[in-house]
Amino acid sequence: MTNDKHYLHKYETEAINRDGLKGVAFVPNGLTVAVSDPLNDEPGANPEQLLGLSLSTCMAATLEAIEKENGLPHLAEVRVHVSMVKGTEGLEFLVTAKIAIPHITHSQAVDFVRQAEKRCPVSKLLSNSGNYTIEVVDQFND
Repeated sequence: MTNDKHYLHKYETEAINRDGLKGVAFVPNGLTVAVSDPLNDEPGANPEQLLGLSLSTCMAATLEAIEKENGLPHLAEVRVHVSMVKGTEGLEFLVTAKIAIPHITHSQAVDFVRQAEKRCPVSKLLSNSGNYTIEVVDQFND
């Protein structure tokens, strides 16, 4: 499939999985992750966890840049909940990001998160899915 968009490549990587949910996934000359089925007790990460880590890391890094641009320390926290559900078209992920930025007003936090949604590549990738939501919270109740 060809894409008519023109890109300035900033970074690229390759991820490989030959084992499915029993074994490892890896980045050549880099990270190796044990993988397992989320429906059993075997050790290892699963696609839901990896997606959650990817989104939470990307959004937190983007918010850190936005905070810095506004002369603020990085205090934003991103928590992502991923559920695997069976929908009418088979298995699907439901992804909910909750974000707290405690050192600014709620309306400022909403503005920062809206900016981050448009800048974070993982969020942009998920944004056209009806299964992705983002919520700004004032604090997390652990």
